[in-house]
Amino acid sequence: MNNFGRNLALWVVIAILLITLFQFFQPEDQSASSEIPFSKFLEEVESGQVAEVTIMGNQINGKGLSGEFTSYAPNDVDLVPVLTENGVEINAAPSEEGMPSIFGILLSWFPMLLLIGVWIFFMRQMQGGGGKAMGFGRSKARLLTEKAGPRDL
Repeated sequence: MNNFGRNLALWVVIAILLITLFQFFQPEDQSASSEIPFSKFLEEVESGQVAEVTIMGNQINGKGLSGEFTSYAPNDVDLVPVLTENGVEINAAPSEEGMPSIFGILLSWFPMLLLIGVWIFFMRQMQGGGGKAMGFGRSKARLLTEKAGPRDL
């Protein structure tokens, strides 16, 4: 019964970890900001419906009368003058592209490392010999000779 309880606890922990990982890697809620085409973005700017934008590379995040939005801008050199003519507050931020951070690399490799760890754990559990990874060669068998029979041991 004790072994059953330990196995059940192990499976519960694994299930909780998998649910947590699943929730962690879900995309963010996109209901707060809608993605609009660049042409519609320009129309809203010219009609005065956009109050503020943040430009990060080619990504444009903004706030307007209809709520928050995102758009992808081509390399348009006339964009900033159009925004300033229409009284839009412009914020600039560095693009999020570039070298991935150490945290990003670890985050992307975490599921694979977790699977490898669980696989190693189960392989060690399946092996006898006290859970040693290379536990062969420790047999309790003894060589029987003519002088020492099975009763003499």
